Amino acid sequence: MKKIDTLIVDDEALARRGLKLRLDRHEDINVVGQCTNGREALAAIPELNPDLVFLDIQMPGMDGFDVIRQLQGDDMPMVVFATAFDQYAIKAFDVHAIDYILKPLEDDHLSRALQRVRDQLAQKNDASDKQRLLEVISDITGKAPAEMEKLLEDGISPAKQYPEKIAIKDAGEITLVPLTDIEWVDAAGDYMCIHASGQIHIMRTTMKQLESQLDPALFQRIHRSTLVNLNRVDKISSHINGEYNLILKGGARLKMSRSYKDKIQHFLN
Repeated sequence: MKKIDTLIVDDEALARRGLKLRLDRHEDINVVGQCTNGREALAAIPELNPDLVFLDIQMPGMDGFDVIRQLQGDDMPMVVFATAFDQYAIKAFDVHAIDYILKPLEDDHLSRALQRVRDQLAQKNDASDKQRLLEVISDITGKAPAEMEKLLEDGISPAKQYPEKIAIKDAGEITLVPLTDIEWVDAAGDYMCIHASGQIHIMRTTMKQLESQLDPALFQRIHRSTLVNLNRVDKISSHINGEYNLILKGGARLKMSRSYKDKIQHFLN
């Protein structure tokens, strides 16, 4: 049984102790650490890399929502808010918390939250298994994983047609943004920040879902949480450590992570 590494963040020692005792009753939960405030949590999460964080909301100095806002997309674990106040429930789900449980904790509510965590992990593992299979097939055929995925899904159907615009819903309105106007996209959890024509549009979707709507001949991933319009790249700046910065025509500077540096060929061809 794979353990779910879990971090507890609460400024009350009694609350931390009580939650750990309850979590210890679940064989697949492994409590890897405890933090007494938000700043400790921001330091511990990149170091411990937990799958799950039980996060109090009201803490001195930095509350639970401040912690979420400062976490980078790549470091974002699953979050269950545990608090004595029910007025934050809607805000909690707006930041994609897995669950929201009230203190004093009840066992059935905790069990329900943990089951949601397990279900979410199962979905992620299924996606990871598919990606590993694509990579194996890619090694055999010499085709890129993205190309193999398209072939497996589409068979011999005609090449996929990509839209000229994407629809972004916000407060009951829909904005149609031409793809050619998009300079780059960066991810914040399940929200995409789309930079286009000097504006930032917020789209509620995942990076994978958005990427499927974009023509790979025009848009390429240069980081787990960044897509760039190839036509907007003006300069490439290399560093001694093997990383690159892409400088866009509007002056924006984007970091290309090492794992994506093979994409540099798109700019040299």
